[in-house]
Amino acid sequence: MSNRIPDRLKNLPGLLICFLRTIFISVGETCGLPRANTVRPYRVLDDFSDKNITLSLKFVLFSISAGVIQIVSFTLLEEVLCLEHWISYLVSLVLSVLWNFTLNRTYTFCSASNVPVAMLKVAGFYLVFTPLSTWWTAVLTGTEIGWNEYLVLALTMIVNFVTEYLFDRFVVFGNSIDTAKKNSDTQA
Repeated sequence: MSNRIPDRLKNLPGLLICFLRTIFISVGETCGLPRANTVRPYRVLDDFSDKNITLSLKFVLFSISAGVIQIVSFTLLEEVLCLEHWISYLVSLVLSVLWNFTLNRTYTFCSASNVPVAMLKVAGFYLVFTPLSTWWTAVLTGTEIGWNEYLVLALTMIVNFVTEYLFDRFVVFGNSIDTAKKNSDTQA
């Protein structure tokens, strides 16, 4: 097993640096600060291609639909069936993940990669995310802190959205984006 960083992940630090830099520049300009002329060490965000914008927009729309499924199922389990909060969260998360994976694999990333392997990668992501989010959900909504369940659910969904997009884009479907389109074009 190699300790080498995969090529698709090499630009991730640059992407994050450019994203943060863009935010700081925007905030600075909003506050009336002059823009400094600096050398751009990373050119990741210099050219927004139509493909990347389309990928992002599709992911956002499908994530919204998955969010609706998660909120509706969570509300039914929490309010109608009166289940424990963490059980309601866990079941609604699983339903949302299955929906989101299916739509994003088929329509956003157009991936013809091995479905079981891609599902295992997503399962690996959720093997880390689910226990952490279930834990912080239980802590934040518990009697000691007492945050509103829906506020915690919304914040958790935002964290899930951002981290899942990065994971899907660079790890799960990084090398197989648009392979379903290419395979259908060669068969026609």
